[in-house]
Amino acid sequence: KRSLQVPGQSAGTPSSSPPSGSASAAAEGAAAASSSNTSVSSSGSMEAGSDFDDIAELGAGSSGVVQRVLHRPTRQAMARKLIHLEIKPSVRAQIIRELEVLHSCNSPYIIGYFGAYFVDSSATICICMEYMNAGSLDLVLTKAGRLPEPIVAKISCSVLKGLIYLRENINCLHRDVKPSNILVSLEGDCKLCDFGVSGQLIDSLANSFVGTRSYMAPERLNGEEYSILSDVWSMGLSLVELATGRYPIPQPDSRDYTSAFSSDRQRNLAEHREAAVKGTRLRGMEPPQNGPKQMAIFELLSYIVYQQPPKLPSFAFSENICDFVDCCLRKNPKERLGLESLLKHAFIQSYEQNQEPEICLGNYLRAVLSDEA
Repeated sequence: KRSLQVPGQSAGTPSSSPPSGSASAAAEGAAAASSSNTSVSSSGSMEAGSDFDDIAELGAGSSGVVQRVLHRPTRQAMARKLIHLEIKPSVRAQIIRELEVLHSCNSPYIIGYFGAYFVDSSATICICMEYMNAGSLDLVLTKAGRLPEPIVAKISCSVLKGLIYLRENINCLHRDVKPSNILVSLEGDCKLCDFGVSGQLIDSLANSFVGTRSYMAPERLNGEEYSILSDVWSMGLSLVELATGRYPIPQPDSRDYTSAFSSDRQRNLAEHREAAVKGTRLRGMEPPQNGPKQMAIFELLSYIVYQQPPKLPSFAFSENICDFVDCCLRKNPKERLGLESLLKHAFIQSYEQNQEPEICLGNYLRAVLSDEA
């Protein structure tokens, strides 16, 4: 097994990134999780992976498996992501080198990184990171059905702050924002993982797994120059999925929403607040008959590039979240709002400025993920 670390480009060419150095981002960075102080591969010491005890499988998807493990030398609980990739040794080494920059990340909105290594016998990249005890949002969604609007607002705020940190402190885009790459804890933390410091890794995943491309912005799918605004698109698409309970392409019609929402707008808004406070599960939208699993990859990607972007229905959500999503999902990246503007949007500010103690991400997750929910 070989130690491994990674960053780079994928699907198109990223435009030049802005310089780093925000005082607010630096202040937030000081509050980062202490787990980032533990390094398990800085000198390639994860020789045979024998330093780990497997505890439980946290999730599995097309791109790999995530396990909860214990690193015996440090007694540190970690999440270890195993990704099977048939790639050249030179690409493996580049991925490892690029990942090394993650050791410098220090933000409450970015997952702690411990190290990575490659298992030759199974052609598997193993990435060790901070363990988040509520898992990823795609898994939360399977239990919650869909997330109420106030909870989506809190998640949106954390994602935006995480993206700003990446841009200003390590000069990088995320490149792969989607529900499975947003992790949460029962204490109310919300953090980004699997971001694109390694272009080689992102390229390899995009070439191997359809799920990575299905959240890409149209300009990336077209092979055009892209910027942080491509992450804004991916975030917007993810928020629609979290708010409705299903991947929003193809765009649902009005009849599809009746499987999960009332036709009465005030009733829907009241349901959002009640579910956020009590942590009650909501009914998600039924999967479409011609959804992404049924669509050929070319058909799906063509839909993203050429068809109108998805919207949230005004009868089921507030004007603020509908406009917020619209500002993210504009086909022309120049028409999308930037990260700072989105952070000042009424959708975010309405919940940031009017903090209701009964609406808490941690309380919501503990309730909705409990066996009694």
